[in-house]
Amino acid sequence: MSINATFFAQLVVFFILVMFTMKFVWPPIAKALDDRAQKIADGLAAADKAKAELTNANKRVEDELVKSRNESAGRLADAERRAQAIVEEAKGKATEEGNKIIAAAKVEAEQQTVKAREALREQVAALAVKGAEQILRKEVNAGVHADLLGRLKTEL
Repeated sequence: MSINATFFAQLVVFFILVMFTMKFVWPPIAKALDDRAQKIADGLAAADKAKAELTNANKRVEDELVKSRNESAGRLADAERRAQAIVEEAKGKATEEGNKIIAAAKVEAEQQTVKAREALREQVAALAVKGAEQILRKEVNAGVHADLLGRLKTEL
């Protein structure tokens, strides 16, 4: 193999091409690769941060759910106690009203008993007068003997 001038010329052109590439082509490519690597690292860091925030948010949501469940259970218990109190109050009022109705019915029955006794006394007095009239075979004057009939009524 012979070394001649073309080989040296090609060698010089190759070194010029390598120098040109290292000076003008390689730095933008290296910068682009470095920028891309930085963007990927930033994206991964942001993903890790978002994952941590999501975990925190899920924990806060769970805490709020537990709190709201406890609060709703307390409200349901309060409502049930209030409903029971209302039922007891209604029972008390119904019992009281029933007692009033029974008392009123007893008073009315007593009044009717008194009226029936008065009517019976008047009927017995009338029968007694008729019986006495038949026994004596003479007519008894009710106006004259009103005092006698009044006393008879009170005795009966």
